[in-house]
Amino acid sequence: MLNFSALHIIILVRYMINETRQNDSGSHSLETLEGYMAAQQALLYVLYTKDKEFIRDMRKEYINMNVFDALQKRFAFLFQEFKNIYISFSGGKDSGVLLNLLLDYRNKYASDRVIGVFHQDFEAQYTVTTDYITRTFKRLENESGIILYWVCLPMATRTALSSYEMYWYPWDDTKQDIWVRPIPEYPYVINLAKPFTHYRYRMHQEDLAKQFGRFYKEEHGNGSTVCLLGLRADESLQRYSGFVNKKYGYQNECWISRQFKDVWCASPLYDWSNSDVWCANYRFNYDYNNLYDLYYKAGLKIDQMRVASPFNDYSKDALNLYRVIDPEIWAKLVGRVRGANFGAIYGKTKAMGYRSITLPEDHTWKSYTHFLLDTLPARLRNNYVKKFNTSIHFWHETGGGLPEETILELLEKGYHIRRNGISNYTINKNSRIIFLGPIPDHTDDIKSTKDIPSWKRMCYCILKNDHTCRFMGFGLTRQEQKRVDIIKYKYGGMINGK
Repeated sequence: MLNFSALHIIILVRYMINETRQNDSGSHSLETLEGYMAAQQALLYVLYTKDKEFIRDMRKEYINMNVFDALQKRFAFLFQEFKNIYISFSGGKDSGVLLNLLLDYRNKYASDRVIGVFHQDFEAQYTVTTDYITRTFKRLENESGIILYWVCLPMATRTALSSYEMYWYPWDDTKQDIWVRPIPEYPYVINLAKPFTHYRYRMHQEDLAKQFGRFYKEEHGNGSTVCLLGLRADESLQRYSGFVNKKYGYQNECWISRQFKDVWCASPLYDWSNSDVWCANYRFNYDYNNLYDLYYKAGLKIDQMRVASPFNDYSKDALNLYRVIDPEIWAKLVGRVRGANFGAIYGKTKAMGYRSITLPEDHTWKSYTHFLLDTLPARLRNNYVKKFNTSIHFWHETGGGLPEETILELLEKGYHIRRNGISNYTINKNSRIIFLGPIPDHTDDIKSTKDIPSWKRMCYCILKNDHTCRFMGFGLTRQEQKRVDIIKYKYGGMINGK
């Protein structure tokens, strides 16, 4: 039997997740496969000796086809199965290359088909991003069979910059005087003067995107409709787990999921890597967002280059780049979104909950949590209180599934707990544990896991401006949580050197 240390396992796992060269569909990358395949085989060998069922779920099928040819087959399938096809174009590299590849396929094999192009404009973005989107729309506006939708409507967009605001609202009609940039004036721009049906004032950005699919279906004869997204599995574990889940797939295709009746979303690039995207841009001489060139000059790694809202949890620590790359836009962002300058300065410090937080003197984590809640406006305070009470009730009445190692450790440390049946959301059917007494102030003495309730975890949510309480486990689907539990269970011992 091969002997792998914990360090070896961690290196292999990181290599598989972050540097994947073999795609999750089994189709070959446009780059070499040897390094990845060696790492994969080694890791699978180690895990296979422990759990065959886990490997069966993660196993990949190898086919003699590169990702470009696989994409062409998926396009053919989509054009055959769906009457209406449109693409969500964000201005990033993935949606950009998908748009170009889609139009190339249509022009070659289905020139009579109509393609919709949907862009959801978030107002606050780099100038070069706006330039790229404008270039793309101007190039397509006179092309036959292309219908353009540039959406500039007020919508609730999450922000992690302020303790006083859960959302900010792009194109807020009450703040037109401080917009980051003027609203585009093209005939295909959708704004408050001419919104699409199903739009509700200040609706959530995710709901807006979904309801647009319903609108597009109705506008084009109510036939089966699919929205193409530039999502890829290797971007994050969450996206990977979404593709693995085939519960809502279309004809057993994991990359197609249902939104509404006769409205679907498809991610035909799901098995592409970063390298595949850039290779396609180079080989076919596609136009792309020059923001990536600026990112490269600024020293960012490829997996750090994101074209997204600059104010969410994943982007706030890169806000300082706006001051360097686009100072004119940066000056407007400071006055437009509360906390932008603070986030740029302190995004990677204790002030934003990025580093370890020190408990103030004469405070417990419970009292500190209540103190912070008292400083918040009523709406935000009620949001946190509702989620905290939900968590407390859950751990008192239902309980979460915990490994036996953690249960024994809790008992040894004197925690008042009781088993409450079996959790169906853990791979090994772990026992559910409820707390008989008050929720612990902290669980720093528990080393086997951090996924147990405490006032410290609640406090961290406030300090991190984590309005959805992701740090406490809120916001994951059942399937996503199951995947997280599996991975934590499998690799927890390895990380602890066991």
